[in-house]
Amino acid sequence: MKRYERLQQIRCLDPEKDYLEIYRLSATYEFPWDHARALELALYRTYAVPSIGALLAETAEFSTRTQKRYDDTALLLDAIVEHGFDSDEGHTAIRRINQMHRSYDISNDDMRYVLCTFVVMPKRWIDSYGWRRLSRHEMAAAAAYYRTLGQRMGIKEIPGSYEEFAQCLDAYEEAHFGWDEGARSVSDATLELMVSWYPRPLAPVLRRATLALLDESLLRAFGYAQPSAATRALVRR
Repeated sequence: MKRYERLQQIRCLDPEKDYLEIYRLSATYEFPWDHARALELALYRTYAVPSIGALLAETAEFSTRTQKRYDDTALLLDAIVEHGFDSDEGHTAIRRINQMHRSYDISNDDMRYVLCTFVVMPKRWIDSYGWRRLSRHEMAAAAAYYRTLGQRMGIKEIPGSYEEFAQCLDAYEEAHFGWDEGARSVSDATLELMVSWYPRPLAPVLRRATLALLDESLLRAFGYAQPSAATRALVRR
């Protein structure tokens, strides 16, 4: 296909009715690598909310079986993207997601915040590092896609538009980001997992590079030293 041919296809679709098709085209064809990295950092970002990070530390799932939890999350979310909400695979994935969450006392506000990260962080990543910026159609479709997922998960008071998702995320982080020892342990385990995907000698460099991609509020919440301006500029470039 020509470089912008799929974008033209997306623009011919209705984001409110065809959100699944638009999201699938965007996430799995236009920006597969970027979406994967952005969703990894979206989930990682939620640890900085102490009520979330502390719960994950308490269950030990993301600190002792980090790769398995990462794989489980990816497989469940990918099944919905690939097969749709109303397919047998989609129903099974959502049922499993809900079973997992019902095992713990998780507030609606925390659940809604995690949903917001899945909408907002891919756009912010792609606008910074992708080969093109997200179109309005893709933003609207992502909001509709995760609004539907949130409804299937029983989340209340879900934002409507992308802009509302972004406002909800920023306000929640400003109010709730903070230090928690358990959350820091989950963060460390996740960073170790990320660098383990590459040759071991590169681990120190990759860890510094990952930290350089995080914003200052996230670094403060986890108690990490701020990367130098030169390191941050080099990694982001």
